[in-house]
Amino acid sequence: MTNTILKSSTHPLSAYINRLKSGQALLKDSPENVLEVVGILKSYGIVLDAYSQNLNYIAEHQFLEMFPFFKYFNGKISLGKLLKFWSHDRINYEYAEYCMRGMLWHGGGGLDTYLDSAEFKQLAKAAIDAKISGNLMLMPLNQLFPEFLPDMVRQQAYYSALGQFWRVMSDIFITLSDQYDQGQIKSIPEVVNHILSGLVAEANLPITFAVNIKGKPHDIIPKSVGLTFLTDTAVPYVEAIFFRGTPFSGTVSYNAQAQQIDPDQSQFTYGALYADPLPIGGAGIPPTLLMQDMRHFIPDYLLEFYQKTNRGTDNLRVKICATFQKSMFCVTTAAVLGLTPHPLDTENLEEQAENQAYFEGWMDRFLTSRLEFVNS
Repeated sequence: MTNTILKSSTHPLSAYINRLKSGQALLKDSPENVLEVVGILKSYGIVLDAYSQNLNYIAEHQFLEMFPFFKYFNGKISLGKLLKFWSHDRINYEYAEYCMRGMLWHGGGGLDTYLDSAEFKQLAKAAIDAKISGNLMLMPLNQLFPEFLPDMVRQQAYYSALGQFWRVMSDIFITLSDQYDQGQIKSIPEVVNHILSGLVAEANLPITFAVNIKGKPHDIIPKSVGLTFLTDTAVPYVEAIFFRGTPFSGTVSYNAQAQQIDPDQSQFTYGALYADPLPIGGAGIPPTLLMQDMRHFIPDYLLEFYQKTNRGTDNLRVKICATFQKSMFCVTTAAVLGLTPHPLDTENLEEQAENQAYFEGWMDRFLTSRLEFVNS
């Protein structure tokens, strides 16, 4: 126990451990931070609503489509929508797919385990056989490359899982904004508690996925598998998108000889909590698409706040990214507190030690993050 106490007192981020233990957040509490975080999460909630609808549409209605030219139209195609699409006056659903592929690539959680199981392979095969029956292109393709279509089904499962996850998060962020407008949310700890309560309330929400093929339903992720919202989508999402991420093309070399990218995915630090907001707006930087989407839904009070800062709204995407990063540290706080092994007010020394080790493990990962920057 003495060693644990000594270690915590010398940890570079021990102040943040003490914050968490006392019910505070990783982001310091101030009226400006509350305004920024709630405002950006309102915009983010609106965007996530659109992302969620499209991911679920692709999963359910573009299942094993080789050339889904109109997958971003949610089944409603018109000349007006085409013109808006071509002029880029639209939601950038590509970013949603970027996050989906990040989760698929990094894996983790029960969903990743299930997609390698014999049960999934059996269900996927039944759906594939039903889909390609009589299709003179897909039948020989499946025979030549027997793992190609099952991998597509795995990807469709992640479309659906992420869509279901974002559906919940969108509702949490929109209700947060509503409560702020009503004067019920006044501090960063209250923001965190609202998010944490939403996560806990939906923790055991079943994650399921089924598709309709030629009038017959086919389970891909049946309820009996037991996948749930918190452990099988929320936690892997935080790991894959907040922490690990993927290297941004153009900012680092993908040449193996340059050794700029760690070969160990578990050591990646390209996620939202590490990203430098300054490159946002540059070509090839995926979060640029998200910032572009959110700028359409910024509430007036946050836009006025930006206009009073240096450069006003000339660097709006950079400001949105910096604010968004603050909000993600609040979401991360909720996730960290929600997964704490024992109550924060426990008087059991062993449980205190386990909590201490748990928080130190997180702080070790935050050492190279932008935690200090968002609090400066």
